[in-house]
Amino acid sequence: MHVSAFVVTCSDSRDAARDGSGKVLRDGLESAGHNIAGYVVVKDDPEAIRGAVAAAQAAGARALLFTGGTGIGRRDTTVETLRALFEKELPGFGELFRMLSYRQIGSAAMMSRATAGTYQGMIIFALPGSPQAARLALDALILPELGHAVRELTR
Repeated sequence: MHVSAFVVTCSDSRDAARDGSGKVLRDGLESAGHNIAGYVVVKDDPEAIRGAVAAAQAAGARALLFTGGTGIGRRDTTVETLRALFEKELPGFGELFRMLSYRQIGSAAMMSRATAGTYQGMIIFALPGSPQAARLALDALILPELGHAVRELTR
C-alpha cells in the first residue's frame, strides 16, 4: 500500500537548503513508492508544530514524519507537543528505535525520545534530527510497516 506522507523538520537552526534529515526522509519515502504530500521546516515551537500537523491534515497525509526536537535540550518540544495530540501512542516504536540506535551509537541512544502515535487518521513519527537516525528509523522500522499501520487506522 502506498501512503501519502508529509515531512516536517523541527529546527531553530536549519532551513530547507541545509536539511539533510528531511531530504533522507523524502527521498526514502519516494523511493519506496510513497507520495510526498508536503514538506516544511518549522521552528521547534509548539504552535509551529501544531501548525505543521494541520498542514499535513489539509494536504491529505496519512503519515506524518517529524525530524528534530526529540532530544533533551531546553528547546526540544516536539515530543511533548505531539504526545498531547496522540489518540494512541506506539511505545514500541521508540523502544525499538533506541535498541537499534544503541547498536550503532552506543549509550547516547538513551537521550533520544523518538516516539510515534496516531492522530485523526494519521500515523505520526517523531525522529531525531540526524540524517543517520532518520535513515535508521525509516529503513528498519517505518517503511516495513507503513502500509500496514495506515491500513490498521481504517479498521
